[in-house]
Amino acid sequence: MTGAMAMDLRLGGRTAVVTGASKGIGLAIVRALAAEGAMVVAGSRSSTPELDELTRTADVHTVPVDLTTPDGPAALVEAAVERFGGIDVLVNNVGAVRPRLDGFVALTDDDWEWSLTINFLAAVRTMRAAVPHMTDRPGASIVTVGSVNAYLPDPGVVDYSAAKGALTNLCKSLSKELGPGIRVNTISPGPVRTDLWLGSGGVAATVGGSDGTDPGDVVRKQEEQAATGRFTDPREVADLVLFLASDRAANITGSDVRIDGGLVTTL
Repeated sequence: MTGAMAMDLRLGGRTAVVTGASKGIGLAIVRALAAEGAMVVAGSRSSTPELDELTRTADVHTVPVDLTTPDGPAALVEAAVERFGGIDVLVNNVGAVRPRLDGFVALTDDDWEWSLTINFLAAVRTMRAAVPHMTDRPGASIVTVGSVNAYLPDPGVVDYSAAKGALTNLCKSLSKELGPGIRVNTISPGPVRTDLWLGSGGVAATVGGSDGTDPGDVVRKQEEQAATGRFTDPREVADLVLFLASDRAANITGSDVRIDGGLVTTL
């Protein structure tokens, strides 16, 4: 009798670029890739003690870059190619949300430009720069972190929802254009235990502050909407990213995988 074969993701020695890498989901992805032996180029506007520690203990290289600028994404890709000669895995993770509590009409062009830039155009520009350096790399893969708001349009985050819907749509198109050489998949997390939701300026604090509700109650109410009764942990998103990026998912492309604790109830 033979035992079950361990799942080797075979990511060791591969070059990965991660955007929005300094904290939250991005930091968890960098940490998980490094633990698998990948060479990671971590792009973010600023670093954190946790990310700095990874540069000392693993093959992680930070690139300070503002990914909301027209040239920032290309500069990140150029830094990775200069160091490693190419890119095997690209993880589009950078994103942000600002609750819109005053309604659609109150959103200005500047509000829309901010949200579309950080949640959509940053990924567009990063992929446009990276794809030429991935086309001759066997097993190349792009994984983009989207949001369940691509499926759950919410007036409270109307611009964010629209941007994430566009991002999911774009990646599906790219999976058709770039296959079979480069696989392109997306992940749609529900609420995750990061500063985006739980920080001092996060969704819970902002929504709670608008009507005098305790942020903890806002979180608990949101958790109750999921079948599992909790938020997702960043490491759970990172594990899914690694699987989709690996050769174990070699015939998965053009897919979107929700990790939301059952929050989305439709098929």
